[in-house]
Amino acid sequence: MGLNCLLLCGFNNRNMDYKLICSDIDGTLLDKNRELSEMTILEIKRISPIPFVLISSRMPKAMRHLQNQLGNTTAPLIAYNGGLVLQNNQVLHTAFIDNSVLEAIINLCVKTTIHLSLYHQDEWYVPVMDYWARRESNNTKVLPAVKSSKSVLSQWKNEGKGAHKIMCMGPETEIDILYKVLEKSFSNEIMLYRSKPTYIEISHRSVSKKTAIEVLLKECYPDLSIKNIVAFGDNYNDIEMLKAVGLGVAVANAKDEVLKIANKITDTNKNDGVAKTMQELF
Repeated sequence: MGLNCLLLCGFNNRNMDYKLICSDIDGTLLDKNRELSEMTILEIKRISPIPFVLISSRMPKAMRHLQNQLGNTTAPLIAYNGGLVLQNNQVLHTAFIDNSVLEAIINLCVKTTIHLSLYHQDEWYVPVMDYWARRESNNTKVLPAVKSSKSVLSQWKNEGKGAHKIMCMGPETEIDILYKVLEKSFSNEIMLYRSKPTYIEISHRSVSKKTAIEVLLKECYPDLSIKNIVAFGDNYNDIEMLKAVGLGVAVANAKDEVLKIANKITDTNKNDGVAKTMQELF
């Protein structure tokens, strides 16, 4: 109890230093129905004009409806775990996977039941509207385009594009095997992230939420430092960000490794943890 009191007193003394908030979405900001709760919306509107930046592995299109609800559509967006940084739809930073790596991943999945979702900016392609595609579409409120992975690859080669994210979804045993092969063959080129036992999210090796925040500070908020930021997260891809910012807050449902490194632990995402900490700080 004494430690909590000391920590909260420290936060209250320092809260004027916090001038920017970055929050992960799934498992952190959204409630049990994968929606923004009324309390969360009210709190984010209340603390305006402090910028509230959504930072997620999601595509931009799966984040904009949340920005609309929060009334902060002019705030920057950090998508694909930092692979794409946008300000008013202007690209501030982009990093996508080389098409030779994408081609190899497509070939590795040919004789498996693994579903491949391919993403570039606001484009999302699936080979078929199967269980995995429907599940992601339901979670993110975005409808993908149906197109074979090899057709997408050919199109992107012609257009000089690549995947900001590749999502591999399927049975855990097949995902385990694919993960090991990709880790062994392409660890210098791609970042692999197991968000669930049945998922692998793949991005360019240089990408992280921390590096994206550094881009954001340089391009949009040059008068602020990373120590002026409060960040919220729950999963492995949030660890580097939470360690770097002025106040790294983990929701109580976060992975154990995230809870260990956080400066503060708030309530769960299902119990408005982000909103409650904003009430305390601001």
